[in-house]
Amino acid sequence: MDNNQNKGASSANAPIVKSKKEGIKKVIAVGSGKGGVGKSSMASLIAVALAKDGYSTGILDADITGPSIPTLMGVKGQLYGKEGGIVPLETQELGIKVMSINLLMEDPSKPVVWRGPLIGGIIKQFWEDVDWGDLDYLVIDLPPGTSDAPLTVMQTIELDGFMLVTSPQELSVLVVEKAAHMTGMLDVPLLGVIENMSYTVCPHCGERYDLFGPSHVKTIEQNFNIPVIGQVPIDSEIARLGDEGKLEKYDNSDFFANLLNGLKSTLAKNLEKTS
Repeated sequence: MDNNQNKGASSANAPIVKSKKEGIKKVIAVGSGKGGVGKSSMASLIAVALAKDGYSTGILDADITGPSIPTLMGVKGQLYGKEGGIVPLETQELGIKVMSINLLMEDPSKPVVWRGPLIGGIIKQFWEDVDWGDLDYLVIDLPPGTSDAPLTVMQTIELDGFMLVTSPQELSVLVVEKAAHMTGMLDVPLLGVIENMSYTVCPHCGERYDLFGPSHVKTIEQNFNIPVIGQVPIDSEIARLGDEGKLEKYDNSDFFANLLNGLKSTLAKNLEKTS
């Protein structure tokens, strides 16, 4: 093997260097192995729960080809830069800082048709070139799957954990298994699972219906030793407020309390494992 081949082999085996950002205490990625499970809504509601509890919070929308965070959170306007970088916009109610590709486009309705390297590059810019200031939590909304964007986030950003969003279908077990393998390969703590659209309750009789089939949370907990943070019912209020750009107005104290307790508990357990 010649010198050039030696160099290539050594660079391929070089350890991945993940970066922290001064001023941001904890970074949590929210993702799913498949689309259509309400991942962005759950990422937004995690940020809302944290902000309602008094934590300074931001959302990095890493779903470059399908950004929805600005719409859900009602954020729009002109971005500007200063010496420290691009200044993210803030939500009206809770002051959650938001950065998304949609905030950089003249016409947000036009598609982003980019290949992987460009997508990875803009995600790195959202992390490195945005002046997030001091945050207790930064929530990163990932696109579904295990390709370029999730890979860029997990390989370049020092994450405190990954929260998986799934739905009550047989396929959910396979999705969790893939996520567990991916986070293990990239040395990212898998904090837990949120089962969205878990059930609905009849407004007249109060009976519970499993519209998408029976839950598989017990199987997930037993097979993968992953805590289930919560089972979120189908709630038309979440859909309505998201459509109106007012998701931070969602008012369900039990939901937010359970979400926060589960999140903080898994973060604390992960810290114990690594200390």
